[in-house]
Amino acid sequence: MFDKPAEIFTRAAQRSSRRKLLCGLCGVAAAAGMPAAARADAAGDPVRKMEAQPGDLLVAFTNSGAGPIINPSDVKREAQPLLAWPFDPAKKLARDGSRLNLVLMMRFDPASLSTAERARAADGIVAYTAVCTHQACWVSDWLASKQVLQCPCHQSEYDPRKGAVVVSGPAPRPLPALPLHIVSGRLEVKEHFTGRIGGEAASG
Repeated sequence: MFDKPAEIFTRAAQRSSRRKLLCGLCGVAAAAGMPAAARADAAGDPVRKMEAQPGDLLVAFTNSGAGPIINPSDVKREAQPLLAWPFDPAKKLARDGSRLNLVLMMRFDPASLSTAERARAADGIVAYTAVCTHQACWVSDWLASKQVLQCPCHQSEYDPRKGAVVVSGPAPRPLPALPLHIVSGRLEVKEHFTGRIGGEAASG
């Protein structure tokens, strides 16, 4: 139903280098199905640049723009991470105006999650910023053999079962988590991110 991260980045790399895509790509179009005139009117709306807010839904990140709303059943256990934009249900706008707003989601057996992460998860579904805390590249790779997320720019690795703690590489801190819950069958943002989104000023 949704594009896999690797497929998205592979297609886009035909038009741009992988490093440029992951480290410099800005926001994409607004929610799928929105008329062109409405998209133009919404382009400058500050809502699009706001980070995820409590009550937001999540819509799929696709190569062509913001996709459909992600439901709990769409997030499969032990599968590749899903990339998503927060979505303001009142204004019907994806918060895709900043590349820092990209979210990644995965689903695990709740019993395998740390106590803190289990409290933030929705039926085993965890969510984190997709922005590496090293130099703000997008964390897009899932290393199934090691069960860790990896940033392709400098190979920082994070454990999504334990609050995305850094297990290898130069990243200085975990990926901030996005607490979720399920309300009337819908996957919603429960609280703000647990920390500052973005990389560090220093390089290395």
